[in-house]
Amino acid sequence: MTVFFKTLRNHWKKTTAGICLLTWGGHWLYGKHCDNLLRRAACQEAQVFGNQLIPPNAQVKKATVFLNPAACKGKARTLFEKNAAPILHLSGMDVTIVKTDYEGQAKKLLELLENTDVIVVAGGDGTLQEVITGVLRRADELPLVSTQIFLPNLKATFSKIPIGFIPLGQTSSLSQTLFAESGNKVQHITDATLAIVKGETVPLDVLQIKGEKEQPVFALTGLRWGSFRDAGVSVSKYWYLGPLKTKVAHFFSTLKEWPQTHQASLSYTGPTERPPSGAEETPPRPSLYRRILRRLASYWVQPQDAPQEVSPEVWKEVQLSTLELSITTRNSQLDLASKEDFMNICMEPNTVSKGDFISIGTPRCKRL
Repeated sequence: MTVFFKTLRNHWKKTTAGICLLTWGGHWLYGKHCDNLLRRAACQEAQVFGNQLIPPNAQVKKATVFLNPAACKGKARTLFEKNAAPILHLSGMDVTIVKTDYEGQAKKLLELLENTDVIVVAGGDGTLQEVITGVLRRADELPLVSTQIFLPNLKATFSKIPIGFIPLGQTSSLSQTLFAESGNKVQHITDATLAIVKGETVPLDVLQIKGEKEQPVFALTGLRWGSFRDAGVSVSKYWYLGPLKTKVAHFFSTLKEWPQTHQASLSYTGPTERPPSGAEETPPRPSLYRRILRRLASYWVQPQDAPQEVSPEVWKEVQLSTLELSITTRNSQLDLASKEDFMNICMEPNTVSKGDFISIGTPRCKRL
């Protein structure tokens, strides 16, 4: 034993490296073991739904999954097959997986989709936005209100189908609202998949962006238009600069025309009351005696004045000169108890200096 410790002391560099390697390996194996336990627990919970008996006149629930294999740097397919697909199959649903090959394909495929009970989006924010746009672009969809805010659960026909979201992308900002924060990727995916199996739904606002000639595009989080957004798009061009790519992209953006002001005309109105989300329950039919009394009362009571006409909405218009305009829905801070429909509009001042533009834009780009 003395010789063993003496050898370790004489080769302390190798000993230190070996201990570090064993510690890292043990931590990695423990993490894999915890992930397997999470998968097993989720599969057992899903199997409870799969073991339920189906009535003779009922059909198996059909789920159509739109999977973006390119999400999360090409790891989305592996993440879905290991963590989400077993849960969906064990739940007893008839699962159809549609893999998208290029950007915009999900919009076209949804125009041809005919029969499904659940639509599942497996990808990032971009894939979810494509599916929402494809659903609401269908010819059998009718807009409800003129304020360009739509509620999927209130629209007719096809968009009554619930849409599930399995966050597989690098940017899944909406998943932070829908699911509890978790540092474990496996737990995040399994929780989202189990929510689909259980049928848990949350009404969300949808923002419609419509041009003069192009078809409308729908978004769940919001819209950004301006210099910060343009600089953020060009960050990937400077990938070879590593952590400096964001600052370099904003620096080269300042070399263009400065100040970069954007002119816009904005028409807006105040918050409106949200219509009821569920169908109103019809009261039970009163008895014959009550119906006769009500008819006699309406016959003898003097007619009331005609109801007053509802005043039209008051719209205000302002001319903007801003560095960036952002319009966001309330989905990032969801409040189900709120009874008003509204959007948040943020205008950046056009007096920002070049240095402030770089210092403000760099952390803002990293949060997206």
